[in-house]
Amino acid sequence: MPRMNPKIDNFLAVGCGRCPLVGTPQCKAKTWQAELKALRKILLDSPLTEELKWSVPCYTFQKSNVVILSALKESCTLSFFKGALLKDPHGILTKPGENSQAGRLIRFTSVQQIVELEPILKAYLHEAIEVEKAGLKVDFKAKDELVIPEELQNKFATDPALKTAFESLTPGRQRGYILFFTAPKQSKTRESRIEKNIPRILEGKGLHDR
Repeated sequence: MPRMNPKIDNFLAVGCGRCPLVGTPQCKAKTWQAELKALRKILLDSPLTEELKWSVPCYTFQKSNVVILSALKESCTLSFFKGALLKDPHGILTKPGENSQAGRLIRFTSVQQIVELEPILKAYLHEAIEVEKAGLKVDFKAKDELVIPEELQNKFATDPALKTAFESLTPGRQRGYILFFTAPKQSKTRESRIEKNIPRILEGKGLHDR
């Protein structure tokens, strides 16, 4: 069993530290404390290493992220970074967002639910670890499958540095920007979104990076 990380003890005791409600009864980590502890017990009974990343519990295998625990308003979640590669015979994995390609998560609202799913969760964790051992990668949709909006192409034509910076982003970050830029129906709105995010692209940041 991996050594318990004291940082996770602190997370479970007072919350992630990012929320203004940290340490109060309204803190999401406090709300789902019992469920998070139950999930942690299952995770510790595996070869995964317990760490604190992005202010929440993250479990890794040979330094690769495998799963992460999160506390939301309506539930707590166990998220698999490469969940799309898991077979999911029980149909319990869901996409965290409509456009998610790699990640998959399971939502929990009670300790009893976790207890009942424990054998299945352990099997999924074992498969996730095997995915890492095999060095499998998620086959992200190629960036050329995404339609780059005309407004962004025009920016690339007048600003080669922007084009270079954009092409240097990870496929996931590129996809995030393209989906965000193409969502509005009006060209004026698309241009505005692009203009506002040019500094972030030049800094090598994704749409939601701090």
